[in-house]
Amino acid sequence: MNKKNIAIALLALCAAFPAHALDGRIVRQLKALAPEERREQRCDIEAMARIASEKEGFKPDKVIAYTFSDPEENGDWIKAPGAAFRSAGDWYRLKFKCETSEHGLAVESFQYKIGSKVPRKEWEEHYLYD
Repeated sequence: MNKKNIAIALLALCAAFPAHALDGRIVRQLKALAPEERREQRCDIEAMARIASEKEGFKPDKVIAYTFSDPEENGDWIKAPGAAFRSAGDWYRLKFKCETSEHGLAVESFQYKIGSKVPRKEWEEHYLYD
């Protein structure tokens, strides 16, 4: 299985677990990724968990950190000012800053801000999908 498929399977698996839970399967899949990919995927998981548990009406099933701009990385920090997440079939803009430890497996600090809904007419331009 290539790294892209691992990332897709990982996010699908995470959607089935309660917020902030990392079971052994998720940890194994994260460990199979390169450190920078692991950190980004772990932060995407954290974004879904936080939004689902803290923002009523949202049930995110996908986060893409690089939708509107590339994430910025600095050591254990990722800043994703151009992220997006999908909830109930709609896409929303998202900004987050995430600090990880334990080789990208644990989240030490996480801040986020949900933006506007992305109009469907913009989905194709940004490679968003149903």
